[in-house]
Amino acid sequence: MKMPMDRLALSIFAHAILRIASSASGVLIGIYLANLSGHGLQVDAGLLGILGAASFAAELVASIPFGIASDAISPRWLMVGGALIGALAVQLFALSAHTEVFFLSRILEGVGVAAVTPPLLGYLADATSHDATLRARVMSFFELSLLAGLALGGLMGSQFWDRFDVHAFSFVATAYLASAMLLFFGAKGSQSHGSHAAREGLVRAVKDPSVRSLAPVWLCVNAVVGLWLGPTLPFLMTKRSSGSQYLDGVFANCPTQVGWLLLGYSAVFGAGVFGWSFLLPRMRIRSAMRICLLAMVPVCLGLFTINHSAHASAPIRWSITAATALLIMVESGFTPAALAWLAQSLGPKSGKGAAMGIYSVLLSIGAIGGSLLAGALGRSLSVDGLLLGTVLLAACALLLLHKVTDPAVQPFEESYEQA
Repeated sequence: MKMPMDRLALSIFAHAILRIASSASGVLIGIYLANLSGHGLQVDAGLLGILGAASFAAELVASIPFGIASDAISPRWLMVGGALIGALAVQLFALSAHTEVFFLSRILEGVGVAAVTPPLLGYLADATSHDATLRARVMSFFELSLLAGLALGGLMGSQFWDRFDVHAFSFVATAYLASAMLLFFGAKGSQSHGSHAAREGLVRAVKDPSVRSLAPVWLCVNAVVGLWLGPTLPFLMTKRSSGSQYLDGVFANCPTQVGWLLLGYSAVFGAGVFGWSFLLPRMRIRSAMRICLLAMVPVCLGLFTINHSAHASAPIRWSITAATALLIMVESGFTPAALAWLAQSLGPKSGKGAAMGIYSVLLSIGAIGGSLLAGALGRSLSVDGLLLGTVLLAACALLLLHKVTDPAVQPFEESYEQA
């Protein structure tokens, strides 16, 4: 299926807006519950971790069914419906202070994401099946849209809270509605392949040995994602604290700074991904993943030093931050390397939506564990707990990486071509 470039670009742009809204929602929830905690509501980091896990669990359960459905029917309507569900979920969170409503909102938001991501990935893979170079470019833009969502979503959420207080949730819901409209036009002409192709695509991906061998490592890395990018970190940084850790409550007087922090992190991470796009074709994919995982340990050491630098001078703290940022650029290469590996499971046949549902499944399972771990460690050790969890997960990933067999095609670009 050959699709005009403007529709592909519109679909990726719609995904960026959806990810911006999703990221803004996570930051808003952390700030909102920290604010409620200051007004007497019994809220702690453990609840934030469970809420994050609930959203990821809903995405996990729904990803494969929606991926299969996107092969059996047109993915256009699934994606539009998912964005509308996200709008409803975000608006619902601000309507009550009851824990049951919080969980319902997060579950609905997870279902909304599951209705968009696997169908969109399958649609993009199907639309670029005639051109391997175009597919590599489109998939790269898809990953950059994730980074854009993290960067701009955190900033948007914190700035909206500063200006509109609880009404900020309504503005985020509007962003979901805008994404739904863009997906409606961007995915025009998308085709279904029937239920047989849907089942075949899923079976083909599950049986692929390269996917099975990478899955445990990918789960560990996605757990790190859930550890840091859920609502627990914004909560810890914006709640009132009398502890000795520098980052614990560092933005309690100015919650909007959380958004700027995420923007800076995303810029550094994105620069690293761009640099790795030139390095990956010249090295073995497993070697690249090993380097990225090893870099996580000194990154945590740098963040630990910053977290205990309350009495250090500003130049020393900024020097440590700069060195840590360089190491973050090194660790950023794991995602494009792993996606190059996973892309091989697609093959030239139809049924790609079901196969790409595995992307969301691996992300969700890992993020659920990471979010729960963030809640437990954040409650007991605050930010130091998140750092401890990251080191343990990186160590597990490194051990599991030894069991991963090299793919048939090594270079990053050729991996996409084989797909």
